[in-house]
Amino acid sequence: MNFGFVNEDNMGLLTDLYELTMAQVYFDKNMNKTAIFDFYTRPVENRSYLINAGLEQLIYYLLNIKFTDEDINYLRSTGKFSEDFLNFLKDFKFTGNIYAIEEGEVIFPNEPIIQVEAPLIEAQIIETFLINTMQISILVATKAMRCYSVAKGTPLVDFGLRRAHGTDAGMKAARSSYIGGFLGTSNVLAGKEFGIPIFGTMAHSFILAHDSEEEAFENFAKRYPDNAIFLVDTFDTIEGTKKAIKVTKKLGMKTFKGVRLDSGDILNLSKEVRQLLDENGYEKAMILVSGGINEYKIKELLDKGAPIDAWGVGTELVVSADLPYLDCAYKLVEYDGKPKMKFSPHKVTLPFKKQVYRFYKDGLFEKDIICAYDESFDGKPLLKQYIKDGKLVEELPSLKEIQQKAINSLNSLPEEFKDITKTVYYLPEISPKIENEIKELQEKFLK
Repeated sequence: MNFGFVNEDNMGLLTDLYELTMAQVYFDKNMNKTAIFDFYTRPVENRSYLINAGLEQLIYYLLNIKFTDEDINYLRSTGKFSEDFLNFLKDFKFTGNIYAIEEGEVIFPNEPIIQVEAPLIEAQIIETFLINTMQISILVATKAMRCYSVAKGTPLVDFGLRRAHGTDAGMKAARSSYIGGFLGTSNVLAGKEFGIPIFGTMAHSFILAHDSEEEAFENFAKRYPDNAIFLVDTFDTIEGTKKAIKVTKKLGMKTFKGVRLDSGDILNLSKEVRQLLDENGYEKAMILVSGGINEYKIKELLDKGAPIDAWGVGTELVVSADLPYLDCAYKLVEYDGKPKMKFSPHKVTLPFKKQVYRFYKDGLFEKDIICAYDESFDGKPLLKQYIKDGKLVEELPSLKEIQQKAINSLNSLPEEFKDITKTVYYLPEISPKIENEIKELQEKFLK
């Protein structure tokens, strides 16, 4: 039985129909010269910056995309495609070039995050997968980094798999949250596939399955003495904490990992729980808080002096609750050597193959300039070539290296960008060459 999981054999069809119908017309009219597409974001509320993520998954797709015999037979059954075009798809592979900003780098609106340079049909067909992969990855990495930026060094763990919008989103969220500074994830498969540290405690069902809290705590502590984090709020948080302490003393445990608070007045409960733990000699036992946690609650609780040592962040992270979609686009900017530009209100695009230069002052971000690819400035060029003629030409960093890149990128931002209570609407500068081309195209098409 096929449950609709996306895999290497069917991901070629993970596309919107119009990508293929446009490609059919391009094929009919022999329109398959070199095209350049930009993937970029537009300004959004509640985000002064974004963290780039998802590039590795996109590259894997581009290096492996194909249309199997089963795919071709399905497309034939729709009656929408010619046999010549279907024969073309049988040998389809990505043969173009990919330029991209590194994963973990801070990005801003209008900047080409991914730049695709390929035959038009190839560049068109990959659009849907590219946007699908990059959007969720960027959203979660940014949400995670916002949590990290206010956590004051306290560890964060992704608890969101069960609330993610599907299995694929749960995997991407675990990876992206790690890029955004999280210590680990509860997602076991993500631990296996990405090498992310995995963490877990216990559920309320575990407590309720036993005849008493004490029995539940004791059974767990005997099996996992070095990883005993007791969920203490099933009935009464303070009494639950006292029972956890009672059990650990009964078992002769000189210390234990800690307790988890998942509901109630977290500020006051955390203070009372901390006092109980300290009074009983468990100063090293941590208080981990979960349940509706986001960057705003983390900041509020820590600013008010809550003695919280770690956080389990779930639903609000994996769905990026306060920004559940990214206003992003994938637009044609050059075809057959000619600049292309869209003039739709509030959705104007920038022509040309491009480069982005970043400038720093005293170690902090100062500005970005978007320019034509053949222009040069004294800043740091952000777009690197990862794929050339369909082959990988840039070694991909480890996930840990990407995470460190993201943290360094955050640290390079001026404080106003890191303030989660306001939005800095920053737009990069546009080079004179692009500005002049925009004027020429306006005169040509908007007379």
